[in-house]
Amino acid sequence: MEEKRLTLRENLASLDRLQLFPALVLLFLGVVSIFSAGAGFAGRGGGFAARQILWGCLSAAAFLTVLQIGYARLFSWAYRIYTFALVLLLGVIVLGLTVKGSQSWFHLGFFRFQPAEFGKIALILVLAKHFCRYPPMTLPSFLGGLALAGVSGWLVLLQPDAGSAMVYGAITMVTIVVAGAPWKYPAGLIGLMMAAVPLVWQFLKEYQKMRIRVFLDPWVDPLGAGYNVIQSRIAVGSGGLLGKGFMEGLQSKLRFLPEPHTDFIFSVYCEEFGFIGAIGMLLLFGLLFWRLIETAMRTKDSRAKVLIAGISAWIWFQMAESIGMSIGLLPVTGLPLPLVSYGGSSLLALSIALALAQSVYISTLKTY
Repeated sequence: MEEKRLTLRENLASLDRLQLFPALVLLFLGVVSIFSAGAGFAGRGGGFAARQILWGCLSAAAFLTVLQIGYARLFSWAYRIYTFALVLLLGVIVLGLTVKGSQSWFHLGFFRFQPAEFGKIALILVLAKHFCRYPPMTLPSFLGGLALAGVSGWLVLLQPDAGSAMVYGAITMVTIVVAGAPWKYPAGLIGLMMAAVPLVWQFLKEYQKMRIRVFLDPWVDPLGAGYNVIQSRIAVGSGGLLGKGFMEGLQSKLRFLPEPHTDFIFSVYCEEFGFIGAIGMLLLFGLLFWRLIETAMRTKDSRAKVLIAGISAWIWFQMAESIGMSIGLLPVTGLPLPLVSYGGSSLLALSIALALAQSVYISTLKTY
């Protein structure tokens, strides 16, 4: 007998509000920071913020749609969704718009669309389904899952988009572990990756090598590749304990800080809201992670556990990398700060992912 589906109103009433709250506050802080970051160059902050709000409305519609469809039904389409994502990733290499050296975007009139963001959702869905159908307990199953994930990762690298490829790698590694792979397999993979670093270095483009050099010492090229990191550090440090106040940050207003509304949004936020504001943002991310992990612990569906693990790995890795590069602790990759940085594709994809997590949470209420 088919289980009765909840109405949209019933689903909304059953939402995990402690998971929804930090996501909405982070989105609000993002819009505020985007508005401030853009105010210094031709007064474009209002336009950026308005577009982000518009994308927020589209993301809310996508959230409600996915919530109503439910994660279980999307699992039944997982392989088809992943195939479609691969077609998009291949298509953008051929027909995409090149931005800052990466051919990662489709230009759709007023908007730009980045397939790599939606590829993350497709990857998580297909790995969750695949690893629960073929658990990575044996070497062939482990390698089969790696090959499945490797196709999308390779297409992203060809754009080239090393930052997104790293996110794909983090998602794959975490889902493999949560799916029950013996530790010797992921440990062996990490060992091989470390051993391959000298070989990979030979294939890196010069700008990618320079990013690694300036990570180790920004002053090796203070007016070139190291400039971004130096100015970002200045912005974060000048915020002090309480910050300079909303719209009072000088690094973005005087155009010292590059890409303030995207790559270095955390620097803009820290300059204006200080150390206390930064701690508050980290606590919001912490609350979001706690609720995601709690949902994964509650569900009895092994596919859903792997699904939540993949979503958590995605958000955590991007958060850590974006904040880390802003304060000079990690190399600059251009990854957006989840829910905060300007970017419609990222926001829309994250909203779909959080809707899947909420759908899993709602399903657990029936068993408690």
